[in-house]
Amino acid sequence: MKKEEKIPREKILREKKKQDIVSESYLQTVMRRFAHHHLAVVSLVVVALLGGAALLAPVIAPYNPDDIVGPFSGAPNREFWLGTDQIGRDVLSRLLYAMRISLLVGIMATLISTVIGVVLGLIAGYFGGVADMAIMRFTDMVMSFPYILLVLVAAAVFKPGLWNIILILGFVDWPGIARLVRGNVLSLRETNFVKGNIVAGMPLRHILFSEILPNTVAPILVYATSVLALSMLDEAALSFLGLGVQPPTSSLGNMLNGAQSLTVLTKQPWLWIPAGLLIVVLVMAINFIGDALRDALDPNSRR
Repeated sequence: MKKEEKIPREKILREKKKQDIVSESYLQTVMRRFAHHHLAVVSLVVVALLGGAALLAPVIAPYNPDDIVGPFSGAPNREFWLGTDQIGRDVLSRLLYAMRISLLVGIMATLISTVIGVVLGLIAGYFGGVADMAIMRFTDMVMSFPYILLVLVAAAVFKPGLWNIILILGFVDWPGIARLVRGNVLSLRETNFVKGNIVAGMPLRHILFSEILPNTVAPILVYATSVLALSMLDEAALSFLGLGVQPPTSSLGNMLNGAQSLTVLTKQPWLWIPAGLLIVVLVMAINFIGDALRDALDPNSRR
């Protein structure tokens, strides 16, 4: 009898769950799908904590990042948790401020490249013809150059600095987004709701930014996470080579600069391991979040 009572109850629960899924909003669906990726949820918490620590660096940093407060290349101790660098500055304080710079470079470069890519992709995909051919041939030309070589040449031509490196990365990373948006617009402009707006005489800006663009936000958002991670890696590489953010401003990349010395690599690991670990953790966490967003925003997903 107990077994017979249990079966209908399970069926009722399954049916109720199905009804809840059917009645939930799009945002709730995305959040539910995202929550299935446990690694992405953990990554989101990690990024939030590290981003909060970077944002609150002036409050939680024990020392001014540019002040000489201890011995040269001092090992970690109770006063200086991560030791001091070659000229006696607190490594922990510099690390907190370095995260601010690296995240700022990544976010701003991603915003610039996304805006450029979205605008060019919308124009190329919607108007087609000469505009499409000109924009896509220019995009192909930019993409034909080796990426890292293009970034290095641009960084060498312009004076190294924070905003220069943001602009360089922003103006180099847009072709992928432009091609992605163009492909989505080409399919969307043939749909009935877009054709209906055209027949109704709706203004062009309404069709592009109120009808077509909202339906391309999901792939743009997913692609932007990869651009964010790539921009942070590029900043670290350029700053490591001395072509990015310049001292005394600290970034995760120029904090690794001292690792070019064999003595630092072998005998003073506190000068490069924390910055290197932060770069790895941030980039991996952002990529995990991007993978989860891709699955969560996919309308064909069955989760």
